[in-house]
Amino acid sequence: EAQWSGLIHGPRLIPRLDAASVEFVRCPDTCCGFSPLTSKEHYKIVVLGGGSGGITMGARMKRKIGAENVAIVEPSEMHYYQPIWTLVGAGAKIITSSGRPTASVIPPGVKWVKSRVMNIDPKNNTVFTDSGHKISYDYLIVALGLQLHYEKIKGLPEGFEHPKIGSNYSLQTVEKTWTALQNFKEGNAIFSFPNTPVKCAGAPQKIMYLSDAFLRKTGKRSKANIIYNTSLPVLFGVKKYADALWEIVKSRHIDVNLRHNLIEVRADRREAVFEDLDRPGESKVFEYEMLHVTPPMGPPAVLKGSSLEDHAGWLDVNKHTLQHNKYANVFGIGDCTNLPTSKTAAAVAAQSSVLQRTITKVMKKDKPDKEYDGYTSCPLVTSYNTVILAEFDYNGQPLETFPVDQSKESRIMYHMKADIMPHLYWHGLLKGLWGGPGPYRKLMHLGMK
Repeated sequence: EAQWSGLIHGPRLIPRLDAASVEFVRCPDTCCGFSPLTSKEHYKIVVLGGGSGGITMGARMKRKIGAENVAIVEPSEMHYYQPIWTLVGAGAKIITSSGRPTASVIPPGVKWVKSRVMNIDPKNNTVFTDSGHKISYDYLIVALGLQLHYEKIKGLPEGFEHPKIGSNYSLQTVEKTWTALQNFKEGNAIFSFPNTPVKCAGAPQKIMYLSDAFLRKTGKRSKANIIYNTSLPVLFGVKKYADALWEIVKSRHIDVNLRHNLIEVRADRREAVFEDLDRPGESKVFEYEMLHVTPPMGPPAVLKGSSLEDHAGWLDVNKHTLQHNKYANVFGIGDCTNLPTSKTAAAVAAQSSVLQRTITKVMKKDKPDKEYDGYTSCPLVTSYNTVILAEFDYNGQPLETFPVDQSKESRIMYHMKADIMPHLYWHGLLKGLWGGPGPYRKLMHLGMK
């Protein structure tokens, strides 16, 4: 099969030998590690990306138009529930609990094209992959997530080969965070926040609060200086929750330096260099006993030059309908978009129900009539048993589900974060059955805003 695969494009052919002749027959999809397109190279809906947004939209579109009309392009063999990595980095969960085979989450019957997207041609409704596939579509859903850029910090990613440094944002480095925390002896424990958009903007400080709790539990807190260096001018983007977090950092004697951006890690010397964004050209070197890195992040590289991106490289969509601003048959969901809200799985859930409605209307040549309000949520883990559940909209206004003050630390909310949300993710969101807490919010608040 390998001898012929590079020579014959389209339906993959292999020679079948018998005594008298050589006959070419179609290579079955299951014969090798590839996912070749057979006779079908066109799908009514093509979904780019098999993360949370891609899988949930694949499931929703399957129910809408039939599995045989939907394809999902995704190269990864494993699918991970990344929000739980905060707890993995703090030793409260194990990494194996966060992943499942991609094959198990692809909606049954939907075509899985196990390839990487190399080029998108929206003018001709075509997508090209790294395995040579050319796929055309009637409608395109872009759910490609974002890219991590550790390499934009001098000294990384090679610095992760040294001890005392970790990052909860990568499968390869999240357990290094837990190792560094366990091996902490005395000195600075530093936590960074980059000068770029990030996914789950609360995660960089969640691990800080958990580290504080662990060091107290193990009797090491008096020997630790916990430092949060963030590029932002605020501790958190929504004032109600920021005020609550400021009270926590003050009561726990955590040092917060605003407008400090990590630009270099000297892992061999255990030094981290931060630039002062308010004083261009000035930087400060911090020694560390533990360093947690939140990397710079950016849009998927494949969007560049596709005419699908905005000036910053993100997918350019209408912030209410999620329909592309230039191509009416292209839609976006999740981290790859330029939606001005926090990039979280909770946002994806809320977006998915709106996007399903938008696509349904567009297919019927109708005008989209349901609007996404920017809902997103960040369960701010403040210890091994408490959470502040931040929920808010485009305007940074709290949009809380429960009829209590969610800016207060809550044990119930921690249980929801650690135990209920993963179940809701695997069995609700990825099945296309969970579109966010909107309907329940109205019920909880007796119909009032």
